[in-house]
Amino acid sequence: MREGALVITGPTASGKSALALGLAEYIDIEIISADSAQVYRGMDIGTAKPNPHVLASLPHHLVDIRDPVEPYSAADFRHDLLDIVPQIRSRGRLPVIVGGSMLYLKALKNGLAELPGADPSIRESINEDAAARGWSALHEDLQVIDPEAAERIKPSDTQRLQRALEVYRITGITLTELHRRSMAPCPFPLTEVGLLPTDRSKLHQVIQDRFMEMLNLGLIEEVATLKSNSENHKGLPAFRAVGYRQIWSYLDGEVDYDTMMETGIAATRQLAKRQYTWLRSWQDLIIQSRPNLAEVLKILDDDPRL
Repeated sequence: MREGALVITGPTASGKSALALGLAEYIDIEIISADSAQVYRGMDIGTAKPNPHVLASLPHHLVDIRDPVEPYSAADFRHDLLDIVPQIRSRGRLPVIVGGSMLYLKALKNGLAELPGADPSIRESINEDAAARGWSALHEDLQVIDPEAAERIKPSDTQRLQRALEVYRITGITLTELHRRSMAPCPFPLTEVGLLPTDRSKLHQVIQDRFMEMLNLGLIEEVATLKSNSENHKGLPAFRAVGYRQIWSYLDGEVDYDTMMETGIAATRQLAKRQYTWLRSWQDLIIQSRPNLAEVLKILDDDPRL
């Protein structure tokens, strides 16, 4: 029985969605988004969400399933996807997982550690400690407790720093060790195609052009509409998405237009750099320097799991 799924991943602006849509012209597929921002309603332009015509003509999953105030995690993604893939297979179609949210794909591929829930009293204690000593001092504490986590987490990333300390205080086990104790890996086979353009300067130009096009399409107005909803605020995880937080700061009068544009482009390039780093460490990744539909069709033809 064919029970596998195809993954198309790569850095932002590398052509993942276009490759998947090209595939749909030859194979009966359903697309599952692996984009941590496309899950949110109202965040369309800045996430390069497929247009309504595409969404209506080709089944897409995990798009527009949450309001920005509703959290959606890598654990939620894994849980939902493990249900969705067998359903697609039961309809005789190929599940194609498309996106560049590496934490989501890592959760699917390798499982997730069982982490404790938040403890308000411990968080309050950590915040009081930070107010008295400073977050830099707490980062030094983490260097002693969990050097690997301290290397990954910057002193300025107070949310992740707080969480690493909280987990240790609750369990007595470091965050790094808990991540090693992962759940079972993906229960169905994955064939993974990674788009890794070799010409970084060209990708950087594509990123700049795409961000400018998003501004022309009304991204500022989109963020203004989201901002006008009293339930939304800049601290929500949804608005950590590149472009949105920079435009939010612009609308708050914290930066001028040119600074917003420059920082938005720079943040997108930094995201692409992180995605490159993640993908280089992946095993069993079929790398393409540019989207190659013919090669993907051959992979599907040769792989009995698909």
